[in-house]
Amino acid sequence: MRKATVTRKTKETDITVMLCLDGGEFNPDIPSGFLTHMLDAFARHGGLGLKVDARGDVHVDLHHTVEDIGIVLGRALKKALGEKKGITRYGLAKVPMDESLVEACLDISGRPYFQIHGGDVFHGQAGDLDLELVPEFFRALVFNAGVTLHLSVISSGNGHHLAEACFKALARALKEAAAVTGVEVPSTKERL
Repeated sequence: MRKATVTRKTKETDITVMLCLDGGEFNPDIPSGFLTHMLDAFARHGGLGLKVDARGDVHVDLHHTVEDIGIVLGRALKKALGEKKGITRYGLAKVPMDESLVEACLDISGRPYFQIHGGDVFHGQAGDLDLELVPEFFRALVFNAGVTLHLSVISSGNGHHLAEACFKALARALKEAAAVTGVEVPSTKERL
């Protein structure tokens, strides 16, 4: 089983993530109902086992907690992927959510890069979460996992639907990219 447990404790947050790339249950203890909902969708559509225990300075706002969950999840993903032998490496998924349509293109490359195409669309609130934190979460995850992620927002309207389409598209792209389909590292460098 490809799995990892990572903990990060700072003055602002205390986060532990247990991730299994080969399946399992979603077990959250997160001080945000909306982020819990997004990570549930991420785990379910990615075929992941995911446990998140998060404490943070939510009396300030959710920024530190959301960003640090992304950091720890990214580190757990990198650790669970190990040497990346046999993985597909690339993943592509397009997900509609009513009026929202998002495409995620992922490369488990060892080179962190994150880009959102389609404008500055993350504004307002969904549940208890400022939607401007959605790109912060993805950026933290990507840079700590060492992957390249392009999110293309093709259509949007409702902030909840937009965020959910992003999390589901990333999950499906990750499921495809992390799938073991061979025995070698998929790179001419023989290393990712």
